[in-house]
Amino acid sequence: MLVTGKEILEVAKKQGFAVPAFNAGSGQLLNAVMDACEEAQSPVMIAIHPDELSFLTDSFVSQVKYLANHSKLPVCIHLDHGASFEQVIHAIQLGFTSVMIDASHLPYEENITISQKVVEAAHAVGVSVEAELGTIGDTGNTVEGGVSEVIYTDPKVAQDFIEKTGVDSLAVAIGTAHGIYPKNVEPKLRLDILEEIESLTDLPLVLHGGSSNPDEEISKAVTMGVNKINISSDIKIVFANKLREVLNAGNTEIREPNVLFPSCMEETKRVALEKIRLFKSENKAQYYFESEVTDVKEPVGV
Repeated sequence: MLVTGKEILEVAKKQGFAVPAFNAGSGQLLNAVMDACEEAQSPVMIAIHPDELSFLTDSFVSQVKYLANHSKLPVCIHLDHGASFEQVIHAIQLGFTSVMIDASHLPYEENITISQKVVEAAHAVGVSVEAELGTIGDTGNTVEGGVSEVIYTDPKVAQDFIEKTGVDSLAVAIGTAHGIYPKNVEPKLRLDILEEIESLTDLPLVLHGGSSNPDEEISKAVTMGVNKINISSDIKIVFANKLREVLNAGNTEIREPNVLFPSCMEETKRVALEKIRLFKSENKAQYYFESEVTDVKEPVGV
């Protein structure tokens, strides 16, 4: 079932887990992560970056909507790192149920102004809005981009930003970076900053650049209030590595997509399942069918 970002994250916040937001840069990646979520009974946000949308073309959104409308899982279609008001409006017109406006690189007041504008337009048609405060690092070749120097989210201004903009979720900068970290770099989250932000704010918090961070840090972040985690590089790298293996196996006649891609999709599904379990979203789809989600016992087997 197709739901908004606000609907999918409110339950996650109440139940203490993080919804996986997988960047579906192709139909193969989309089907692989949806298969993983169906198997694990996990809610999911299908994130599409403007550069991915440009490559896939607008028709791809219809494929995502079809899968969402034919699934019993809560599925949200999310614009990842919308860079302008025009990109956001285009996504809303296509049927996205959640949009991110990323004006984090702008001065604080300008970030507020454009976020307010997006919220006014999106909320008018029932679409949820995510914004970013602080900056996410960039490790290299990713569509999401980033900056060379991380600016940490200031916990003392986070609630002010939320109140002035009216956003539904907030992406925070606590030391993550888009992409896979170089071998000589050891990623480390500033969980102390996250703890202070969570104590001073009242919205679901979002973690971008979650690939390659130590599992124990990600798990801790979830218990401390992160309710959405974006995953892009991790699922794409295993897909690409498996495809290289298939192409380099010596069979020069192999060419059919239904022969080339299934093993690559299985690798993507495997990693997606690992992330779902790490984010504690396995078997959480049931909560979206409860009339009330408070005081519900933990699902069996979790």
